[in-house]
Amino acid sequence: MQLFSLLKQGSRKCRWTTFFAIFLVSCEALFEIFIPRVMALLVDNGIEVGDMSAVYKYGAILIGITLVSLTCGIVSHMCAARASAIFAKTIRADMYEKIQSYSFKNIDKYSSAGLVTRLTTDVTYVQNAFQMLMIMCFRSPCMFIFGIIMAFSINSTLAIIFVCAVPLIVGVGAILIKKALPNFVKVFHQYDHVNMVVQENVNGIRTVKSYVREDQQTKAFKKEASDLYKYSISAEKYLAMSSPLIQFATYGCIIAISWFGAKYIINGIGGMTTGLLMSLISYVTQILMALMMLSMVVVMLVMSKESSKRVSEVLNEQSDITNPANPVEVVNDGSIIFKDVSFAYNPGKEVLEDIDLNIKPGETIGILGGTGSSKSTLIQLIPRLYDPDHGEVLVGGHNVKEYDLEKLRDQVAVVLQKNTLFSGTIKDNLKWGNPNATDEEIVTACKKACADEFIRSFPDGYDTRIEQGGVNVSGGQKQRICIARALLKNPKIIILDDSTSAVDMKTDALIRDSFKNDLPNVTKLVVGQRISSIQNADRILVLDNGHINGFDTHENLLKNNKIYQEVYQTQMEGVEQ
Repeated sequence: MQLFSLLKQGSRKCRWTTFFAIFLVSCEALFEIFIPRVMALLVDNGIEVGDMSAVYKYGAILIGITLVSLTCGIVSHMCAARASAIFAKTIRADMYEKIQSYSFKNIDKYSSAGLVTRLTTDVTYVQNAFQMLMIMCFRSPCMFIFGIIMAFSINSTLAIIFVCAVPLIVGVGAILIKKALPNFVKVFHQYDHVNMVVQENVNGIRTVKSYVREDQQTKAFKKEASDLYKYSISAEKYLAMSSPLIQFATYGCIIAISWFGAKYIINGIGGMTTGLLMSLISYVTQILMALMMLSMVVVMLVMSKESSKRVSEVLNEQSDITNPANPVEVVNDGSIIFKDVSFAYNPGKEVLEDIDLNIKPGETIGILGGTGSSKSTLIQLIPRLYDPDHGEVLVGGHNVKEYDLEKLRDQVAVVLQKNTLFSGTIKDNLKWGNPNATDEEIVTACKKACADEFIRSFPDGYDTRIEQGGVNVSGGQKQRICIARALLKNPKIIILDDSTSAVDMKTDALIRDSFKNDLPNVTKLVVGQRISSIQNADRILVLDNGHINGFDTHENLLKNNKIYQEVYQTQMEGVEQ
């Protein structure tokens, strides 16, 4: 049912093309059915008796029917190809749009490699099934049903010969398909693993090369590719048996009908003639070829069944973060309150527990904690990238769940730990923060982020082309561009998730001074590993394994907080050495 529901959804923009293709395919099949009967008349009434006028007459009819059938076939295939291309385009657009609506929790459910496979390979399988259904699913039944009618009208006794072969073919084919299906399921899951290895290594190619691990990664890829080959062969070997089976039955039936048909002609039984025997053999061939085409349709449906399930999963996935019925449109100020907040990525394994915070508008808050202390998780609850499992997060006096998502995120600018730049110019990337930003606003934001100087040092300045992933700029330059991009949103809250880790201490200090002087009314949350990056904050939050260990000024934490003292002493010793 998932497959047909998906076919219905994807064909909504090509219904008339689809129906026209099906109509033409049916016409092609019907005209093709008459060809053997006209050939029989040509042989019996023309060639056998030497009547050239009959030869010309039935020859012309035969050519006319053939040309009409051929034209219908060509146009129907063109329409089917066009409809299937529109189908694939529609489904991929629907999937991409759906993925854009996902929350981080939804995205975590699927790997990025898995989503790529579903958008490409799986959609292609369903597209092929859609095209095959248009061409074969109507042509084959037409040829099968009308072929049997025509065959029985010629000689019912001889027609029984191939009718007896049909249940055998169908039964054996069903067994083969049933055995192939589990292996196809493994094939599609293995595609995910192959794509994951490729994606991981392409993204981390610099690390691979720096550690000289090319051979190891090649072995890992070959193993995944070998498993894919093994599962594919296991699946295809069963399906490969179906075609020889039908061909064996076809040739066997032709031999049997030719043998008995020849005796009928010689002995004058049942009014059998040479032309009728030729016609009967043609109908047997058409009928069994129709069975072969139907078996191909079934095979394609089997192959696309798992793909349609995987595509439907993406389309039917409901985001756990949606807009309320009457959302709040305005964020009043940059105040942030956490009330007894707990959160877990996996049920029963809280990464944040019993978090209570009260942050005033315009405050600068430093956030410190060891690896795995859930600093990033904490700040991602503020723009509602995740929802807490328990408790409330309030921004500007309202629960974040009450806001229109777009309005909330416009006022909460987040520079995440993993900075991402997109293909295009530096200016294009900066305008992600504000598509309508003027050149003057862009320069001002870049000056606050200490990015203007190095951008102007490039030959093309702000029009410098950024390669995919920002590989042609340094880590520190990338961070500063991302900070400037966030500032262009003119937010009430700005969050820097360890976003100055790649810049030198002098630049870090300049950015902090700029924020303090130029953004006095903006609430600033700075996640940092260096004490120097956060010690001048109004207050500093110390996290330990998802719990608040301390929340006070730098001076008071140095006196009273053991974790902060240890981090400070360790870093100061490093500076002194």
